[in-house]
Amino acid sequence: MRVLACTTLFQLSLAARSDADKNRPVTKVINLLKDMVKQLEKEAEEDEEVYNKVACWCQTNDKDKTRSIADAEDRINKLVNKIEEETASSSRLNTEIKNLEVEVEKNQASLDKATANRKKELAEFNEDEKDTLQSISALKSAVTVLSKHNGGAALLDMQAALRSTMRTHHDKIGDMLSPHEFKTVTGFLQSPEDYFDAEPTFKQSYAPQSGEIFGILKNMLSTFEADLSQAQKEEMQSQSAFESLKAAKEDEIKEGQEHVEQKQEELANTDESLAQAKEDLEDTRASLSADQSFLANLKEKCQL
Repeated sequence: MRVLACTTLFQLSLAARSDADKNRPVTKVINLLKDMVKQLEKEAEEDEEVYNKVACWCQTNDKDKTRSIADAEDRINKLVNKIEEETASSSRLNTEIKNLEVEVEKNQASLDKATANRKKELAEFNEDEKDTLQSISALKSAVTVLSKHNGGAALLDMQAALRSTMRTHHDKIGDMLSPHEFKTVTGFLQSPEDYFDAEPTFKQSYAPQSGEIFGILKNMLSTFEADLSQAQKEEMQSQSAFESLKAAKEDEIKEGQEHVEQKQEELANTDESLAQAKEDLEDTRASLSADQSFLANLKEKCQL
């Protein structure tokens, strides 16, 4: 019982002493320092965590921007090459289009000229054919009058028709007839009645020289008919040649125009692609400049 009492009194004494130590100034300072150490340790841990995050951020952004810069520089090189190639293609296509258009214009001008010449030739042929047909009709009439021994009004009509033929084809008839024959025809036209008997009986009959003029006129008729036939054949050949030329030129013009349209479409696509490449180059260079500035600032800040 006495021992228990002593032990209890000792513990109470220690407790009273511990309470007294806590209230001492030195103890307070020690406790404050302990608390500061704990706070500093906590802050150090937090700082290390922040540092690690910042270091990771620096490394990640440095790597990303370095790769972005390399990609941008590679893209710029490709865009520069593309712009050079498409600029050359655009220039080449413009030249090709111009040459094709010139060729189309030449073919069109050639066709227009050939068409105008054919139109002129056809008009001349039609006029010559008309005159020749009239001359053939006049010669046939003259031959008929002479062969049937007709006089009077028929003789006068024949005379007028032959005179018209002589005027219209003067040069041609001059080349066709000998001087003597030409003189005979001229004399006949001046006085056709002299080539008949002065006092006809039942029918008007030939004077001796009428046989000669009859032969001359028949030969002239044959020549005019042969010349007309030849002229008509040549006209058909000319028309056929023109149609072949026209078809060929129209094919060339159509083909040239199709090539022009193809080249124009190709040029439009090339110019559109070129414009886009130039825009992409400008944007890429701006992006590269921004990334380079960002990386420079990043390296400067991350070294602190």
